[in-house]
Amino acid sequence: MNTATAHVDMKGLGTAEPPAAPIRTTGFVAAPKRRQRPARRTPWLALPAVQRAVLPLLVAAVLLGLWQAWVVMADVPAYLVPAPTRIAATLVEDFALLTGALWTTLKITLLAFLASTVVGVAVAFLFVQSRWIETALFPYAVLLQVTPIVAIAPLIIIWVKDPTASLVICATLVALFPVIANTTLGLRSVNPGLAAYFQLNRATRWQTLVRLRIPSALPYFFAGLRISAGLALIGAVVAEFVAGTGGTGTGLAYQILQSGYQLAIPRMFAALFLISVTGVLLFVALALLTRAVLGGWHESEQGQA
Repeated sequence: MNTATAHVDMKGLGTAEPPAAPIRTTGFVAAPKRRQRPARRTPWLALPAVQRAVLPLLVAAVLLGLWQAWVVMADVPAYLVPAPTRIAATLVEDFALLTGALWTTLKITLLAFLASTVVGVAVAFLFVQSRWIETALFPYAVLLQVTPIVAIAPLIIIWVKDPTASLVICATLVALFPVIANTTLGLRSVNPGLAAYFQLNRATRWQTLVRLRIPSALPYFFAGLRISAGLALIGAVVAEFVAGTGGTGTGLAYQILQSGYQLAIPRMFAALFLISVTGVLLFVALALLTRAVLGGWHESEQGQA
């Protein structure tokens, strides 16, 4: 090829591109990426926590609606069965009177609950030290449970001059047995394998109590507290009925008695409503406390939303 021909070829073809590099294969082909479907959100009504809150409220709304409709359609007098709207209006009108009485009853309930917890735990620890002690003293704990508080409350009120202290003692006697029975059962309900392991490692009685018996007894203990809180409220109300104290500083039971004497039935129902709501709130508070303490490690509270 001469110089002219080479020059023409370069003009016609232009600048030649370098050859492409050979494609190297690695022996496999990557799979195509699949699009991830967005996670489906659980409907809020399907959540267990929402169901536990919404379903009881729906039932309460239906029952109150039926109650309201029956009172209006049957024209029932308010001094026999007041309508829910009338009870709500009474709560607003007598708010100061009823909340003051509620605080008195709540104070007695909380003091009795605290006293029953301290005494019940101490007695349960005493029982687990020896079968002889438990056999000798447990029947007397049962005796306190089966004795009607209305039978011994007048004696306690006579013996104890302070009205608040006498009411607290009466309510404590009602709320004491569940704490004793459940805590004793929990301290006794120890895994035999773990107990043998502690004995094998020559653990002291204190180490066995703190690291084995008390953690094993906590679910039973909190179950006893939930029962005891309701019984403390019942004991406080019953003690107020028996005491029959008047004047300032009286509880909801006195308001119920006075409302019955005056035929102020809406106020009586309002006081009953406050007692019921107080009992429910005490139970819910102790249930939340149980979940906070046991939720991280005990199977009875794990998996609950």
